[in-house]
Amino acid sequence: MDPQRPAHIETLAVHAGAEPEAATGAIAPSIHLSTIYERDADGGYSRGFSYQRKANPTRNALETALAQLEGGAGAAAFSSGSAASAAVMQTLARGDHVIIPGDAYYGTRVILNDCLAPWGLEATYVDIADTAAVRGAVRPSTRMLWVETPSNPMLKVADIAALVGIAHDAGALCVCDNTLATPVLSRPLEDGADLVVHATTKYIGGHSDVLGGAVIAREPGPVFERVRHLQHAMGAVPSPFDCWLALRGLRTIALRVRAHSAGALALARYLHKHPRVSAVHYPGLETSPGHAIAARQMDGFGGLVSFQVRGGEQAAMSVAARCRLFTRATSFGGSESLIEHRASIEGAGTATPPDLLRVSVGLEHPDDLIADIQQALG
Repeated sequence: MDPQRPAHIETLAVHAGAEPEAATGAIAPSIHLSTIYERDADGGYSRGFSYQRKANPTRNALETALAQLEGGAGAAAFSSGSAASAAVMQTLARGDHVIIPGDAYYGTRVILNDCLAPWGLEATYVDIADTAAVRGAVRPSTRMLWVETPSNPMLKVADIAALVGIAHDAGALCVCDNTLATPVLSRPLEDGADLVVHATTKYIGGHSDVLGGAVIAREPGPVFERVRHLQHAMGAVPSPFDCWLALRGLRTIALRVRAHSAGALALARYLHKHPRVSAVHYPGLETSPGHAIAARQMDGFGGLVSFQVRGGEQAAMSVAARCRLFTRATSFGGSESLIEHRASIEGAGTATPPDLLRVSVGLEHPDDLIADIQQALG
């Protein structure tokens, strides 16, 4: 462990990237809105800033904090999680091959299938929890293994260290989407992953009021330099205010994520016993296929729960409609609890079961949330 790195993530989240401002002594960071910066008399930029698309003091503070939180060498902030994912994939070349979870976040699949496949990027979708299937999908052209654990929305658990070994044996990068677990529960860079991707919109922002994404690198090098170049050249950067909101949310992430996880576990245990529920997908349940791996590589099981309702799609939709505390909305990571019929959100071609509901457990008391689901299930 880095002797300068606090031993506990609660401490790190509060202090990462936080220094009193030299000019004023302000503890809270300033929001630097300027898009342009003065050049020196000799034409240089000795103060480190030239144009907001390239760098901004508020964004620098967020990137520093994210890198420290994940234990990485550097971070690049983007305007959304999708923009961050796209930048990572755009480091690849025509004809390169990506292995990706079959139930990966549908937005990631859209990027690959609709945006990058026409440019010659190839992808194979596999059950990322099946290491043998992943190994069997490797080609000579494989350059990236995309890991999402737990996956969204089926909450499958992948063995990060094992997948890192497969990727590196093939000469490929291992990239882990850590949005759902967060660095509070899982730190893929410590398991050897090369890059971590986040939708900071979710648990890092934590208040359902800011859109953002980030890429964090385990080590400096040409791949992360390429990500940085794409960040600047393509211009998908967050505004200073968005960076400030994400940084504010980050300070309480450890407390929030542990509370989300405790509530989700309580709800999952209740649903597991309910006669109208045919299946519960949550790695915290001892009956979950991924429980042993999750217990080993995570410090908790996260705030998302998916469950399937007996009676099919209409029965599931009716349960969502009868909820009073759970809001029917698409996201996760905020203080309020949400419920959604995932297949209808993803649309045609979805692999999500039509009877499945995904729940984002917020910060309400678990007993109140269970009571709400109880009356909705009838």
